[in-house]
Amino acid sequence: MTQVSTADLANWLDTTLDAARFKDYCPNGLQVEGKPVIRKLVTGVTASLALVDAAIARQADAILVHHGWFWKNENPCIRGARKTRIERVLQHQLNLLGYHLPLDAHPEFGNNAQLGRRLGIEPLRDEQGRPRTCGPDGLVWLGEMAEPATLETFRLTVCSNLQREPLVVGDLQRNIRRIAWCTGGAQGFIDAAIEAGADLYITGEASEQTFHSAQENGIAFMAAGHHATERYGAKALGEEIARRFGIEVEFVDLDNPV
Repeated sequence: MTQVSTADLANWLDTTLDAARFKDYCPNGLQVEGKPVIRKLVTGVTASLALVDAAIARQADAILVHHGWFWKNENPCIRGARKTRIERVLQHQLNLLGYHLPLDAHPEFGNNAQLGRRLGIEPLRDEQGRPRTCGPDGLVWLGEMAEPATLETFRLTVCSNLQREPLVVGDLQRNIRRIAWCTGGAQGFIDAAIEAGADLYITGEASEQTFHSAQENGIAFMAAGHHATERYGAKALGEEIARRFGIEVEFVDLDNPV
């Protein structure tokens, strides 16, 4: 059976995702060290207890997620549900690898890249062919539809591709062409989308003030689900790991309505 050392996989991920570039809300990389060799990897969105148990049931050696552990400002005490998760990972010698902003931003495997591809948005590119972005750390992507479509038509595209009914702010008959997007909880970046002249801003969540920002600035807004917009980065990255290292990789999608 093909295998890869934990250290080699972690180093490849750190380099590929340019993890050191980001000032993040959590550590990126190998968050919990387990077995020194990985034969099977489970990928998923969030390192919940349910995903940990799914990895154990599948006899995985490692878990790779977008939402890992040890977030800034969270209670550092290891008790309750937090104790259970950590204890289970340690008991089964699972490696836990987590990449937050680096996985959002990657130009090929990232959540933004994958969501744009899934929704048929062509990224705008600079002279070097890199995706055009805006906002903090360049996390908001900019793109265009091949042909203008109404907001209602695009809403149906999102429903079909993400299996989720999005929250929509704006006139459904409005024509949409230029789109800005950032997956997950990036509703606070709507100002960057407005400055970039987008017709529509897509993210995963909405706040109360998002409605007013969209209305007052004449931009359409869509919240398509935090989990739903971030399903695809970890899956694409896992597929690349399987291709490159020859190990078994399985994406486990645990539904989350948020």
